[in-house]
This record gives sequence, structure tokens and C-alpha cells, in this order.
Amino acid sequence: MNDMNINRMLAEMRAMSLEAGNRVQETGSSGNTDFSALLRQTIDSVNGSQQTARTMAEAFETGESGASLAEVMLASQKASVSFQAMLQVRNKLVDAYKDVMNMPI
Repeated sequence: MNDMNINRMLAEMRAMSLEAGNRVQETGSSGNTDFSALLRQTIDSVNGSQQTARTMAEAFETGESGASLAEVMLASQKASVSFQAMLQVRNKLVDAYKDVMNMPI
């Protein structure tokens, strides 16, 4: 992987980070955020990153794509990290639900 690819990947990661930060601020300030829509959007985003990683891996394995091994591994790791983050959010939601259900009335 040469310096151009590394710099391009870093620029993409910074742009995604800024976009994610702006998205949270925009939804948080409106006060009318639909939680289910936000959750659906997040799940779709994670699914999309997993499909992209799978497609890149298959293309690399068959030799169809010009993607390097480093790009394929980076996409795979992005998909893995996003899935793990979503899994942790789900676990916290389940814990909160259990706490609410165990509250005495």
C-alpha cells in the first residue's frame, strides 16, 4: 500500500468521523428525533458496510478487482467495528428494558 492509498483512507475516515459527529448534533438538537428511524438507519449502515466488505473480499479472491489486500482488510475491519458497536448498543438497550420491566409499580 503506497502513501497515496494511506492518505486517501485517512481522509475518508476523517470525513466519516466528521459526518457522524454532525449527524448526531443535527438529530440531537431537533428534539423530534424518531428513535426507531435512527436505529433503522444505523442498522442499514452497518449492513451496507458488511455487504461492501463481502463484495470487496469476493472480488479480491477471484482477482476481478483492482483492490489491494490492505483495502479489503480495512473494509472488513470497518464492518467488524461497526457491527461490534451496534451489538453493544443492543446489549445496553436490552439491559435498560430489563431494568424497566423489573421496576416495582
